[in-house]
Amino acid sequence: MSKVTTKDGVEIFYKDWGPKAAQPIMFHHGWPLCSDDWDAQMLYFLEKGYRVVAHDRRGHGRSTQVGEGHDMDHYAADAAAVVEHLDLRNTVHVGHSTGGGEATHYVARHGQPQGRVAKLVIIGAVPPIMVKTAANPGGLPIEVFDDLRKQLAANRSQFYRDLPAGPFYSFNRPGAKVSEPVINNWWRQGMIGGAKAHYDGIKAFSETDFTEDLKIITVPTFVMHGDDDQIVPIADSALLSSKLLQNATLKVYEKFPHGMCTTHADIINPDILAFIKG
Repeated sequence: MSKVTTKDGVEIFYKDWGPKAAQPIMFHHGWPLCSDDWDAQMLYFLEKGYRVVAHDRRGHGRSTQVGEGHDMDHYAADAAAVVEHLDLRNTVHVGHSTGGGEATHYVARHGQPQGRVAKLVIIGAVPPIMVKTAANPGGLPIEVFDDLRKQLAANRSQFYRDLPAGPFYSFNRPGAKVSEPVINNWWRQGMIGGAKAHYDGIKAFSETDFTEDLKIITVPTFVMHGDDDQIVPIADSALLSSKLLQNATLKVYEKFPHGMCTTHADIINPDILAFIKG
């Protein structure tokens, strides 16, 4: 397996497919999944002639199940380690959910200062900040995230069944076409990761404030969000992020769920392609 070792000794698994001379697209996955969640996108863009790269976040998937470093600073630095190891340039970074936060933090702190980034795409992403605070009154109460931690600690396997079977893909909506294979694949990805990384990751994705990152990003950024996102409500995420970014294009998808990269790949993929080419 292809891995890069970070400065603090963590092995980060990555996939690197396609022509090495082609423009790279790097994908940043959501919590508590792994790079496999990007299968539909990686195969699509590979066919279009791009070089596609995706990694498993530390503690997730096939990367080292370390007990520390589960925060956005480490996540961004780990992504940078992959980018620098492969010497990726003129790269389009695509992040979903927690990965949208990671990609934003990476671009602001590493990629843009190094001149390696062409564009950024964030999908159902957690920025600017999810938790309710005095400065973010529209956020979700801390009790929502405490409940996630409680469910994970009590029965992670059941939790990782209930989340995709319910709100993640909006399979809990009346008339929804439920896909058991999609649910099973979500569960599989979650269970190969480490419980400690996933537990700590809840704080990372909910309490990190990306406001300053968003403000300093100048590369063209495509903000994509479903208006039926039950995991990352659109009003306190995409609608705010698009205003903080200097060069943003916002697209709201009617009735699309949080996991729209899977359920609506046939629409999402061409839209990303058009943005990259635009």
